[in-house]
Amino acid sequence: MKLYLTANSGNSYKVRILLSLLGMPHERAFVDTGSKAHKQPSFFALNPRGEVPVLEDDGVVLWDSAAILVYLARKHGGEQWLPVAPGPMAQVMQWVALAGNEIQFGLQYARRGILHGRWTAGTLEQGQAMARVALNALELRLKDHSWLSLERPTIADVACFPYVETAPEARVPLDPYPAIQAWLARCKALPGWAERRM
Repeated sequence: MKLYLTANSGNSYKVRILLSLLGMPHERAFVDTGSKAHKQPSFFALNPRGEVPVLEDDGVVLWDSAAILVYLARKHGGEQWLPVAPGPMAQVMQWVALAGNEIQFGLQYARRGILHGRWTAGTLEQGQAMARVALNALELRLKDHSWLSLERPTIADVACFPYVETAPEARVPLDPYPAIQAWLARCKALPGWAERRM
């Protein structure tokens, strides 16, 4: 199993978290985005979007963090991380969808704009407004629940964690969200949870 990644990608971090929780050995291939290695034909052959992460496993090549989480959960995690039954599966996937919508377009893009001067979509204010939609939804759920779905950790938590943790880097403070702060601590306390720094 081979994971193409960069050290500062939250989407790569999602995959590293799940691989670590599952205890899955894998090779790491760091992609030099500074030299635009991810925009070269050889990398486009792996991912037509020219982005990390990419996972190669037994001839399967996947290039979206949500798809990779689903693949790893179903192949190696059993019912724990992504159930098969339609209702529970949908309950997990609605939070994975939040990670790919409001969290991405809010927290991720605002953070990237601030840290790297790269504004993919919208302004800082628009990103922060969308970020608050995501954080309000998370806080509402986590006020009365320890986890985002099914009363146990699932890929829902893994998918949402990286860019929520770095919300202050998007100039969105987490002080108004005590339930989210407690959830972040619970996630990091799980046995095998991967550190952000490599």
